Amino acid sequence: MPRDIPPLAEVRRITEKKRDAWWTVMLVDPVATPLVRWTARHTRATPNQLTWGAFLVGLGSAACFAQGDWRWLLLGAVLYHVSFIFDCMDGKLARLTGTGSVFGAWLDFVFDRIRVLVCSVALMGGQYARTDEVLYLWLALAVASLDSLRYIDSLEIFKIRHGMRKQIKARMRAARKAENQAELAFMEDLLRENPEADLETDRDTVAPLEPVAPLEPVVPLDATAAPVSAAAPAARRPAVVDLHQEFRRRFPWWVRCRNFLQRHRIRAHLISGIEFQMGVFIIGPAVDAVVAATVVSGALLLVFELAIIYKLLLSTRDFTRTIDSFETADRIPATTSANS
Repeated sequence: MPRDIPPLAEVRRITEKKRDAWWTVMLVDPVATPLVRWTARHTRATPNQLTWGAFLVGLGSAACFAQGDWRWLLLGAVLYHVSFIFDCMDGKLARLTGTGSVFGAWLDFVFDRIRVLVCSVALMGGQYARTDEVLYLWLALAVASLDSLRYIDSLEIFKIRHGMRKQIKARMRAARKAENQAELAFMEDLLRENPEADLETDRDTVAPLEPVAPLEPVVPLDATAAPVSAAAPAARRPAVVDLHQEFRRRFPWWVRCRNFLQRHRIRAHLISGIEFQMGVFIIGPAVDAVVAATVVSGALLLVFELAIIYKLLLSTRDFTRTIDSFETADRIPATTSANS
C-alpha cells in the first residue's frame, strides 16, 4: 500500500535546497524530485540504499570509461549522470521521510570521493591504454587532486566562517546580557531565507526576526557607524552583521548577478566540485574531448576557488572590524562614567 506522501509541489519545497549548483537545479532536480516522491510512496528504500546504488552505478561508469572507445565513454557519461541523480536522491529521501542519519551523511561523502578517484583512474587509464600518451596519467592525478582540494578547502573555509560567527555571537550574547541589546542576525542568513530580497539596496525588504523588548542603548555592529547615544530610542529589529560587506562594495556587479541567480535557486559558486566532475566525467567523454574538458573544468574550478579564498580574506577584515566595534562599545560606558 502506498505511503501517504504530499503532492509534488510540497515535496519540492521539502526536499530541494534553497540554493544549489546550477547543474543540480537544471539537470538533476527535475528528474530526481519526482523519482524521490515515487520511491517514498511505493517502496521501502532507505537513503543509505540509494547511496549504495549511486556508488555501484558510479563503478559501472568507471568500467565503461576503462574501455577507452568513444561509445563506451558515452555510456559511461550517461551512467555517471544517473549515479549523480541517485546521489542527490538519497538526501532528498532523508529529508522527505525523516530517515536521515549521521552515518548516512558520512557514507555519502566517502562514496563520492571514492567514485571520483575510481572514475579518474578508469577514464584516464583507458585513454592512456588507447593512445599511449603519458599526459592522461598526469590528468588522472590532477583530477583526483583538484577534487580533494575543493572539498578540503570547502571544509576549512566552513570551519573558519563558523568560528568567526561563533565569536561574534558570543560577544553579542555578552553585550545583550549586560545591556539587553537587540537580537543578532547575519546578512547571509537573511539572504538565504529571503532570496527575493536585495539587501544591498533595501534592507527593509528582509523580514526581521522576532522583535525584542526595547531597553538601553544599542551599539551598532557596523564599525563605520557612530555609537548610538543613551538617549536614542532602542531598536526593535535584529542587529545585522555583514561579513561580506567589503566584497560587496568592491564588486557591486557580482552582487547583482548573485541576486539574479539566487532568485532562480542557483548558488553564486558557479564552478564547484559538482560542475568540475560533470565537465570531466560527462561533457568530456560525451563529446570525445577528455583532455580539453578536463583542462577547462580544472582551470575554471581553480579560478572560482581563488575567488572564494579572496572573498574569505575580505570577510576576515569585516570580522576584525566587527570585533573592534564591540571593543569600542565596551569603552563608551567607562568613558561616560569617568566624565560624570
